[in-house]
Amino acid sequence: MFSYLSRAELLLHRINALAAISEDADGITRTFGTPAFVRGRDLVQGWMAAAGLATRLDSIGNLRARLSSPNPRAKTLVIGSHIDTVVNAGRFDGPLGVLLGLAIMEHLQAQNRPLPCHVELMAFSDEEGVRFHTTYLGSKVVAGTFDESLLPKRDATGVTLAEALAGMGGDAAQIPHDALPAAEWLGYFEVHIEQGPVLYERHVPVALVTGIAGQHRVELTWLGMAGHAGTVPMPMRQDALAAAAEFVLAAEALARASAGALVATVGKLEVRQSASNVIPGLVTCSLDLRSADATHLEAAYHELRAQAEALATRRRLHLTWSPVQQTAPVACDRTMNALLAEAIADSGYEVIPLVSGAGHDAVPISAVAPATMLFVRCFQGISHNPLENVEMPDLAAALQVAERFVELLLARQQA
Repeated sequence: MFSYLSRAELLLHRINALAAISEDADGITRTFGTPAFVRGRDLVQGWMAAAGLATRLDSIGNLRARLSSPNPRAKTLVIGSHIDTVVNAGRFDGPLGVLLGLAIMEHLQAQNRPLPCHVELMAFSDEEGVRFHTTYLGSKVVAGTFDESLLPKRDATGVTLAEALAGMGGDAAQIPHDALPAAEWLGYFEVHIEQGPVLYERHVPVALVTGIAGQHRVELTWLGMAGHAGTVPMPMRQDALAAAAEFVLAAEALARASAGALVATVGKLEVRQSASNVIPGLVTCSLDLRSADATHLEAAYHELRAQAEALATRRRLHLTWSPVQQTAPVACDRTMNALLAEAIADSGYEVIPLVSGAGHDAVPISAVAPATMLFVRCFQGISHNPLENVEMPDLAAALQVAERFVELLLARQQA
């Protein structure tokens, strides 16, 4: 374990160095395509190059480092995660998987032995979707499922996605050529902080991810009639905020009644032209609905839409229900998970299966490749927050388990 602890110190040093590159001085923000994102990507590319890895940037801005097998027809094992962040992020969400993957690649390079498969580390450019409200841009390009109709989409400043790509050295015309065909995949492995409290409460460093919850994201617009707060009688009001508030509670009640099978969140609520003495006439809110059970997820989605429409009718409002994102639940590959469970046990840890409620780059990749994920214990399960933290022994444990998994997978390919 001593060697893993010493290597974990280097891993943490790199995580901290990357975290120091931000769009603002008071937190960690590296959104896709910004100068801070490019500086961070350049730093990671420098570490990759120093390790003797062949690196390249693809058309969407993914950073890719490769160790090649002497067999040109060999399949490719991809180790990946992302290096973009949410606004005011923590240090570990995304970069942990990339930089732990770099430690694995350095170890393989130092062994200087022929590989039975190609191994490629991918630092995906845009998993969070903050700038253009489109998640998984980087991994969708690699999976061959990128939607080219997104290229004219504009950010808050009016810059299109195509223009942002050009500004960071990408070429939208080359996007189809950067996919890794399904026949060439051996598998996909991602290491990520848990973003939940289970491992923290149980004092266990790692967990086996068995699946990733599906989700629906929706924007709702409630259009009523603004009016004077003192003169419009209560029965005559068309209060958009009251309807939105009632919907928030309906979503919460439906999720609470699901006995843990569903989570529902209204995380954004905007009252247009608000004032303390004006009845709200126009309100937008979000809905984030997640479940690992596809049937349950779809039933809840249609139930909440029906409730929203009934609310609008009863309150004499116009409702616009605008789907933003939809992903189906993903089951991790059983064969890959069996090897990862073996690696966890071989390293001396309890095998704890968990379903991820958060989305990951493994979601689009799983459509074309066998995918598995390792969760790492984090402080109180906090994520997307500057308080994000992983302790050194847990970093060392994650590195030990991840390397054992890769060893088992390579050995199986040589057999």
